[in-house]
Amino acid sequence: MEIYNHKHDHYSADVLVVGGGLSGCFTALAAARHGAKVILIQDRPMLGGNASSEVRMWVRGAKGKYDKETGLISEFEERNIHFNPNLDSVLTDATLYDMVTENPNIKLFLNASVINATKSGDKIDSVTAWQLTTYTFITVKADYFADCSGDSILAPMVDAEFIKGREDKTRFNESLAQDVADDKTMGMSIILAARETDHPVKFVPPSFANVYLTDDDFSNKKDGVYVMKRSHDLGTSKDNLWWLELGGDMHSLYDADIVREKLLKAVYGVWDHIKNRQDHGKENWEIEWIGFLPGKRETYRYVGDHVVTEKEILDGGNYADEIAYGGWPLDDHDPKGMFGDTPSIMIPAPSPYGLPYRALYSINVPNLTFAGRNISASHVALSSTRVMATCALLGQALGTALAIAVKNKITPREVYYSHLSELQKTLMDDNVFLPHFKRQINDDLLCAKTNLPKYERVALFNGVERPRVDGDKNYALQNLGETLKFEFLKRTHVDTVRIVFDRDFTAQTISENHKMRVFAMKLHTGKDFKPVKTASCIVSDFEIYIDGKLVKSIKDNFLSCVKIPVNLDAFSIEIKWLKTHGDNQVKVYSFDII
Repeated sequence: MEIYNHKHDHYSADVLVVGGGLSGCFTALAAARHGAKVILIQDRPMLGGNASSEVRMWVRGAKGKYDKETGLISEFEERNIHFNPNLDSVLTDATLYDMVTENPNIKLFLNASVINATKSGDKIDSVTAWQLTTYTFITVKADYFADCSGDSILAPMVDAEFIKGREDKTRFNESLAQDVADDKTMGMSIILAARETDHPVKFVPPSFANVYLTDDDFSNKKDGVYVMKRSHDLGTSKDNLWWLELGGDMHSLYDADIVREKLLKAVYGVWDHIKNRQDHGKENWEIEWIGFLPGKRETYRYVGDHVVTEKEILDGGNYADEIAYGGWPLDDHDPKGMFGDTPSIMIPAPSPYGLPYRALYSINVPNLTFAGRNISASHVALSSTRVMATCALLGQALGTALAIAVKNKITPREVYYSHLSELQKTLMDDNVFLPHFKRQINDDLLCAKTNLPKYERVALFNGVERPRVDGDKNYALQNLGETLKFEFLKRTHVDTVRIVFDRDFTAQTISENHKMRVFAMKLHTGKDFKPVKTASCIVSDFEIYIDGKLVKSIKDNFLSCVKIPVNLDAFSIEIKWLKTHGDNQVKVYSFDII
């Protein structure tokens, strides 16, 4: 039998990123924005992973009131709010796609599944993917490889050390670990989206749907009392059926399609139960969408120079090489999912806790790195670090580190040993909050005269660019029409002006709906849904003057962190505030020249 000789294309890049979820997209974008040539390979027809319109899991992260993640993840959210106020999921896809494809340093391949990799010595030399839509093999040679697939798809191909399953209690001295180690994982979920109408809507289930006559069919009772009642009260700010989970006691790669089949039966059965069994008050609700792609929580985890553990998280993650942070509880799902006694065992974690750079590169393959739910962490630690906002921070950190490695022609490990301070500074300049560090302000600006009161000048330059507790005033406050002025002691070069505005961490001015205040994504649509708005405190229009001359006029800004290229020498710089998205005053959490 002859095998057709399909087309085979060859490419090269500084960095190859496998996986187009949030961690992969932001790895690619951070590396590209700092000058690296990047190829991004994604096996789905759109970007976003579990946050995409194929899965629609809500983005979640640190729990603290003022701990919301910034950097590329906040830029993504603020873009989505501006361009997609109704939070249509396909337009959320488009927002992320736009961020990635507008960068000329990124070449994107969608619908491409990695099938092979080659090595030269202990380093990866190339990766080959099969692009289904073009029937083309794609081989990419690169200097650095970032596996952000979640599944750690490169691990067995390149003999990288990895872990699967749950460790026993003695391995890392973890309270949530097992008495005996096993290869079980957290499971997968299929999500549904429903919409409220103004009339009754009938639902006839497909023949494959499971039948759940009462709530007891998917909840647990002991001695007649609910041990765990699995909520299915859907609404704009209500449940997303996350507990519709299976497959942790199967293989999350090789059995994924079997799990998908089981989950489809379950999710259609639950909707049938909501509509047709007992009285749930959902007569006027209809199905808008049901996914066919399960969202995964866990597959393989790589082994890096450091393995993050439960104790380190509960102790606050005080690492010298902090490059990201988490704050989601330790949230360990039962491998049996919806058939387990308890869907999840949760222990509150400090919010925020730091995460180390050493967990992002392979212990035995020098040019292999990773970000997302497959970082070097124990199973218990992963139960917290796996949520998407945390993964987004890890991706931005990895991409920034890889750009430094490219520039200096060093290994990712050598970035840790010789360029760690540069990595942390670059991340903070890019609006990433590092909880145990303060951002340093330009020395010339620190010495400049200003028209601010002394206490506001101190607040503006304290290196903390957000509130930390209620009542914090880490900002300078001015009225619209006023001007922020600085006079340098000597002629100073101003390459870029960097400003951080209040972003409304409580999101009270962004959304009337509770779920959208956590992150601006929508699943169910009740009649109470209201479109989101750009935070009223963000400055939309302002002007920059150098030595009294207008050099930049910014209009219609919707981002809380802005960098404006100037590239001029100056004795003075002034910023005139013209318009916000609703407020009469301007809170400036940071002003700097870089």
